[in-house]
Amino acid sequence: MLKELINLNRSYRRFYENQKISKETLVSLTEYARMSPSPRNQQALKFILKNDAEMNEKIFPLLGWAAAITDWKGPIKGERPAAYIIILGDNSVIEKGKKTYHEVASGIAAQSIMLGAAEKGIGGCMIAAIKKKPLRELLNLPEKFEILLVLALGKPKEKIIIEEMPENGSYDYWRDEDMIHHVPKRSLEEIIVKKLGK
Repeated sequence: MLKELINLNRSYRRFYENQKISKETLVSLTEYARMSPSPRNQQALKFILKNDAEMNEKIFPLLGWAAAITDWKGPIKGERPAAYIIILGDNSVIEKGKKTYHEVASGIAAQSIMLGAAEKGIGGCMIAAIKKKPLRELLNLPEKFEILLVLALGKPKEKIIIEEMPENGSYDYWRDEDMIHHVPKRSLEEIIVKKLGK
């Protein structure tokens, strides 16, 4: 079951925008993040949940969508996310002089949310390419919050196929003429280091 969810949990970038995601669903996904491990148990993440069309339209242009596909500017209207979860690091809960682990914590939380979304038939994309200053202004965020990730969510409108890594070693994903998204993955043999661990 977990392997199936992980395989379903791809980076979707085209959605059925008119298929709404309720605030209750977003709250239930955030509960997965709340119960996930937190470095040093700091629990320093906060979450903003957005699912209204007017705010979604303002958030959308502040995000980068697919750097490897240079001739594509992102999903067109009607194929944009139905909701967003914005992950913040709250520096006010970190003891003075202590290291924050926001990047690690946000990765753990985002993966928990995305696996929960996959279980509910929702697809998404973890986005770190963010115009943070205008997003901060849009959300009227106090200085204590760092914007870490934006999770774009919706009912997926695209097919994603996992491919073997090509001989040239390029890890860039691509779209074919039918708009099917192809993602190369390294083999297990390539990622497991055998000679060092005895």
